[in-house]
Amino acid sequence: MDDLRKFDDIVEQIQEKYTKIDQDTDDHLYGLLYSKPITYWDYIQTDALLNLQIQRTTLPDEMVFIAYHQINELIFKMILWEIQQVAEKEEIDVAFFEDKIMRVSRYFDMLTTSFNIMREGMSIEQYMKFRYTLTPASGFQSAQYRMIEFASTELINLIDYRFRKTIDRDTPFEHAFEHLYWQAAGKDYKTGKKSTLLTNFEKRYKGDFIRFMQTYNTKNLWSRFKELPEKDQKDEDLVKAMRHFDHTVNIKWVIAHYNAARHYIESGTGDGEATGGSDWKKYMHPKYQKRIFFPELWSEEEIENWGNDL
Repeated sequence: MDDLRKFDDIVEQIQEKYTKIDQDTDDHLYGLLYSKPITYWDYIQTDALLNLQIQRTTLPDEMVFIAYHQINELIFKMILWEIQQVAEKEEIDVAFFEDKIMRVSRYFDMLTTSFNIMREGMSIEQYMKFRYTLTPASGFQSAQYRMIEFASTELINLIDYRFRKTIDRDTPFEHAFEHLYWQAAGKDYKTGKKSTLLTNFEKRYKGDFIRFMQTYNTKNLWSRFKELPEKDQKDEDLVKAMRHFDHTVNIKWVIAHYNAARHYIESGTGDGEATGGSDWKKYMHPKYQKRIFFPELWSEEEIENWGNDL
């Protein structure tokens, strides 16, 4: 009798589900007669995933390089998924906010420690050969990472520090875009000339970036944080989580990336330049651009010494 009641309850919930979207429940139940059971490999799309690693050379360690960066992009997707939930939630609260921030921080913690795979897991000799087939591509061109930045903080905090005093909320997005901190890695500000690295990147993503910047202008993580009641903004655990996220992304992860790049680029077997031709040291090291998502949560001394001890 209990099983029958449970069955009837399930059927009622199914009917309610499809009624809400103007669907015929009978049609969907009938379709179950012909659907096949799901398998792990179909659900995860294993075959498609494992066929995405296309080498440009015959050097074995290039496979490590490709797979590692593809894994990074998958993690970036998960991070954006978590941030989007904060951005879209109608009524935000401390518990939800802290949970999502810590999820994102754990993803970046994993990315930070995983750089040992890059630093210790590839032959310098092999890397210094296959890297030339990547020119002018660069990890600089990760669009998802740029979106994570846009979705995390107010745009002014991503502007090149040399131009922050000339840009405010009334500045057109197009103009602000031209003065983002990472433009310094691919632009000669004296001549205005852009590198092929930057030109290709903008040709593919500039429109998407401008739209994304507009979307997250008022619902980035910092904007949503400021919507909380004042007492919630002072919640110790939440502030700690925000600072952890900021430090993890803009110091720990960046420095791990910087050290991995330096391990190969300054190995003495190459020309000391990044594949995209960027001024990689000034672009990557946090002490130069002082990338900080939530500057109001840090003291003047902490900001002044941002990344200096690394």
